[in-house]
Amino acid sequence: MIEAEGVCLNYPDGTMALRNVDLHIEPGEMIYITGPSGSGKTSLLKLFIGIEFPTDGKLTVLGQPIIRGQASKIRQMRRSIGPVFQDFRLVNGRTAIENVMLGARFLDMSNKKLKENAVIALKKVGLEKKMFSMVEHLSWGQCQRVAIARAIVRKPRLIIADEPTGNLDKDNAINIMELFASLKEENTTVVITTHATHLINNLREGRLIHIESGIIHQERLD
Repeated sequence: MIEAEGVCLNYPDGTMALRNVDLHIEPGEMIYITGPSGSGKTSLLKLFIGIEFPTDGKLTVLGQPIIRGQASKIRQMRRSIGPVFQDFRLVNGRTAIENVMLGARFLDMSNKKLKENAVIALKKVGLEKKMFSMVEHLSWGQCQRVAIARAIVRKPRLIIADEPTGNLDKDNAINIMELFASLKEENTTVVITTHATHLINNLREGRLIHIESGIIHQERLD
């Protein structure tokens, strides 16, 4: 699923974001990435999505080497990834369900089936009563859940989520964490960055990756 060997990431300004990362992530694993701001959490996610490239070491995601010069293959790889960004990237002037459907527009699926799947995804995140609301009229937390529904509607092999429970109340945050954990039954790998370590403490399985100054430390929860 994800293989990293001695991966380093240095930015042009000289910042070393990641140092000698060795990581093996299996299909169906639940991975929680914690660490202070600026520790390298988001940089690691950018590598997994192919937005950034290692400056040293080897990284393979879903069988695709993350290296420069393979843009078309990396774009194809991303079709199997459900991303949840901190800025949501929703389209104003569209309803919640339309935004969710946009997340799977490239799939070989009829519009009717796509809409059915979008309804199911919105129900999973507790937004079935807001599916026809314009996203600009939704609260921050509701927009966050639309973004999560958009990621899961495509039934990806890998979900990459950057702080998906930020600004959610405790009950909704727990529900979202449990939803991600349930995707293990579909053999979906989930990688989440979070500051909400109190939520992780309530979960029974998965793996915690803590990053400090670009160096990772790992421990299993199960």
